[in-house]
Amino acid sequence: MPHDNTDYRLDEIDRRIIHALMDDARNTSASTLAAEAGVSGATVRNRIHNLEDAGIIRGYTAQVDFELAGGKLTNLYLCDVPVTEREAIAHEARTIPGVTNVRTLMTGRRNVHVLAVGESTSDLRRVARRLTDIGIHIEDEDLVEEELFAPYGPFDPDDGERAPEANDFISLTGTASVVEVTVQSEAPIANLTLEAAADRGILDGETLVIAIERGDRELTPHGDTVVQPDDIVTVLSRAGEDANALSAFREPQSESESTAR
Repeated sequence: MPHDNTDYRLDEIDRRIIHALMDDARNTSASTLAAEAGVSGATVRNRIHNLEDAGIIRGYTAQVDFELAGGKLTNLYLCDVPVTEREAIAHEARTIPGVTNVRTLMTGRRNVHVLAVGESTSDLRRVARRLTDIGIHIEDEDLVEEELFAPYGPFDPDDGERAPEANDFISLTGTASVVEVTVQSEAPIANLTLEAAADRGILDGETLVIAIERGDRELTPHGDTVVQPDDIVTVLSRAGEDANALSAFREPQSESESTAR
């Protein structure tokens, strides 16, 4: 089912969740993801629900080897459909018995790919006839030998360079910047009021917390506002993307981690 575009912005935790689910949704637990991301299991479950509601995660499907599952044949049809009718015809093609996947492309030719499974070549010919009946021109087709899947590499927190400290970063005029960061459970500011954090020097005079997102709520911060683990905090830093300002919201690094960097 198609979803409308939303203003949902992925952060480091969202990307980690998506990568893990793409890699192995069946054996990925909220508690494991929470431990790796440094947040609570409830936060992970809430993020998954939000990603589903936004249409970013559209479902969970089993990858089936139909040849092993009874010697069935899988066929790929490369089709040409008028652009103005592409979406409607694609949805109609999906209802044909035996069709397991329909993909639409932006190109003018071969802009619809249909994957179908049958007991025999006669089943696949039946699918081809049904596709033709609904106005699809089949330009080419072939039996599928193997299909490989992999999670999206850039969402892997352990692939290549470490994920950035900030969830989002906007540079303003001069050296000022707005940074969005998730509060980790052992961060120096966790469970402190903003006033207490300033009194202890955890927040300096160049750093101002301007918004806090907590679950489905957005809070306007005041001096007596307590910053909680898993809060998504928007920070205005007059000194730019200052690592010292961000460190207030991150777990302290061990000596070995600091040396490694």
